[in-house]
Amino acid sequence: MGKHLVLIGGGHAHMVTLAKLHTFVEKGHRVTVIGPSDHHYYSGMGPGMLGRTYTPTEIRFATRHVVEKQGAAFIREKAVEILAGEKKVKLASGETVGYDFISFNAGSHVPRLDLPEDAKDVYAVKPIERLMEAQARILESTAQNKINIGILGGGPSSAEVSGNIWQLVRDAGGTMPHITIFAGKRFMSRFPDNVRSKVERSLTRRDIKINTSGYVKSVQSRKLTLSSNETQTLDLIFLAVGVKPNPIFNNSGLATGPDGGLRVNEFLQSVDYPEMFGGGDCIYFEKQPLDKVGVYAVRQNPVLYHNLMAALEDTPMQAFDPGGDYLLIFNLGGGKGVLRKRRLLFGGKIAFTVKDYIDRKFMKEFQAIE
Repeated sequence: MGKHLVLIGGGHAHMVTLAKLHTFVEKGHRVTVIGPSDHHYYSGMGPGMLGRTYTPTEIRFATRHVVEKQGAAFIREKAVEILAGEKKVKLASGETVGYDFISFNAGSHVPRLDLPEDAKDVYAVKPIERLMEAQARILESTAQNKINIGILGGGPSSAEVSGNIWQLVRDAGGTMPHITIFAGKRFMSRFPDNVRSKVERSLTRRDIKINTSGYVKSVQSRKLTLSSNETQTLDLIFLAVGVKPNPIFNNSGLATGPDGGLRVNEFLQSVDYPEMFGGGDCIYFEKQPLDKVGVYAVRQNPVLYHNLMAALEDTPMQAFDPGGDYLLIFNLGGGKGVLRKRRLLFGGKIAFTVKDYIDRKFMKEFQAIE
């Protein structure tokens, strides 16, 4: 008798599984995919969408369509709690969905720094839908006025967002805003000096300022206060302060890592509940904590698919090997980028061209399923 597999989220780590849902159905299993939107946006191309290098349709997958055309069910809802003892998922509507096996690719979120949800003029860099709203706001605001834009965070996301805001306004012929990155004490602190300096030079050549005079103390609409008590008046604020795993695991009392991600073993399987699996930003890989970068979700794809099928069919599972160093490319806007792989490091147009090629190829591969 077939079993019921539930997938939470349609992100990178579930792509191969989503592409092969028909194989589960053909073996007599029932599959339900739960997600907050009919589409899944590729966050790695989000800054490029903000800068209008890409359109929204170019960076998204039609999740519902792919699921339903293969004979599986799609529920447009947000999963808020796992009732592990009952093998049920609780939805925001209050309804529950039962499962025999479940896999999470629930993603991550940008902390809102205690801001109310309705705070005006503040945009998190995730979900991508917020960047779409920000894009329209920037174009409207810079059509005639010179405004101040602040990006909070000292990592690659702040660099990519700032550079693509610059590109967006330049290409639209608007009045270039004052763009400032509030990077805390040190910009891109977890990267080598040569990487950091290349990114800094690319941004500062375009008059994008990098403020390292202190961490953010408080944020309000149009006002920023640093730990030094320095205040800044900003028309628009972007939150790029890193990401945290979906809070559903902590909310459900499941075993998590220090970051709140679902704690999984070498089979991408919960250390507490063998019927639970996961991949991407929402997990904590117990054997070797992983950076929150898309490459690991892509590498987990085939392993997660194999192990979900193995769990359903009671066959041997496969261990996940994170692999070695990975290619890292930043899209800094204006057709420029910075590329790093081991000792290889260069910036400029070629770096962006490589990223653009890889991202478009990835999108076409999985959009072809549609």
